[in-house]
Amino acid sequence: MLKTPLRLGIAGLGTVGGGVLQILAKHKDTLQSRAGRPLVTTAVCARDKNKDRGVDLSQMQWFDDPCALAQSEDIDVFVELIGGEDGVVRQAVEQALASGKHVVTANKALLAHHGTALARLAEANKVALNFEAAVAGGIPIIKTLRESLAGNEISRIYGILNGTCNYILTKMQREGRAFADVLKEAQQAGYAEADPTFDIGGHDTAHKLAILTSLAFGTEISFDSIYLEGIEKITPEDIQAADDLGYKIKLLGVALKTPSGIEQRVHPTMIPKHSAIAEVDGVTNCVAVDGDFIGDIMLVGPGAGAGPTASSVISDIVDIGRGMIRPPLNTKAEQLTPYRRARMRAHEGGYYIRLSVYDHVGAFAAIASRMAENGISLESIVQKRPPEALPGIDARGEIGAPTPVVMITHETTEAAVRAALESITADGHVENPPQMIRIERL
Repeated sequence: MLKTPLRLGIAGLGTVGGGVLQILAKHKDTLQSRAGRPLVTTAVCARDKNKDRGVDLSQMQWFDDPCALAQSEDIDVFVELIGGEDGVVRQAVEQALASGKHVVTANKALLAHHGTALARLAEANKVALNFEAAVAGGIPIIKTLRESLAGNEISRIYGILNGTCNYILTKMQREGRAFADVLKEAQQAGYAEADPTFDIGGHDTAHKLAILTSLAFGTEISFDSIYLEGIEKITPEDIQAADDLGYKIKLLGVALKTPSGIEQRVHPTMIPKHSAIAEVDGVTNCVAVDGDFIGDIMLVGPGAGAGPTASSVISDIVDIGRGMIRPPLNTKAEQLTPYRRARMRAHEGGYYIRLSVYDHVGAFAAIASRMAENGISLESIVQKRPPEALPGIDARGEIGAPTPVVMITHETTEAAVRAALESITADGHVENPPQMIRIERL
């Protein structure tokens, strides 16, 4: 065992940073044994020096500037827990790597936008860039991809990567409540931010998916290539229709390796009730991986929170203490292949489409015709006339009560579905814009 301590400089003492300090204090001896050397926090950086964080900071050097901390001669590891993709955070991480400091971060946005360049910088300076906490909180998916699945060629990786969205969809499914109502409750419970756009719009999931895609397939990170759709338009009617058809709705991040390239997408998805991922409810996250020798595996656990996320940060620090320095993105940066987006292909699971159709002569025939024009075959059509339906006036001034219609398509392309729905909307047969949700046969 080395007597020389591994000196840590922690930037950001919020929920996760405070959790890291608590673990370091509580499990000091155990961590020293596992890392093979003492782990000592020598310096910290945060906005408020006087805030009580439940840990004695009197023996630690205080920095107001994370960039100064990153270049300090008194640290070996720069632990970045501030967040944000650019500005002083990016500058601090780059300076730490350039000055020969190892970096541990929980910053998914930084990695999704600059991960490839940071990986090159880390390798050039022979230091670690570890980020287990950046994806799915306490779930050890980064180490799983880097280590446990090294003998596999991965064909698909997907999962529930945002607890806020999963909580909202779970509540809507169990209680039959509207999206806005459940979102407000999630904000009051602390599961959603005051401005929830980043979560419910799918951006948080997309950041994590971009990182996983690179690790799984050996490509440069390409966040901008992800098809992105959030959960804002999901209604109780969609939830009920999914239930009637034997599905649940989840926000999934999906990455596939195809002969023509990599497909990355984030969107609400109907998945069979009997599938394992359908049982992952509340704020819980999960990541599933399909490998040629391991088969299909799924990791489930807490995707956020002080304890789980701090636990992942500590695991990265312990690895550095052991002298374990790996290519950050699993493949050496110089060997990462440029990202190539997959060509449009048929979606095997088909699509769920919900229309509010004006009930007058010719409307349903016109809709069927538009589907046929685009080569779309329908597996089923369900029409449910609400008893309280009131007459409505369509785009041509004709009277007819809007009737909910649910259609399930056979395998087809998204381009075909979108073209058909655009024509149906233009024809004036529907009261509101159509709803479309992909179906995954997991």
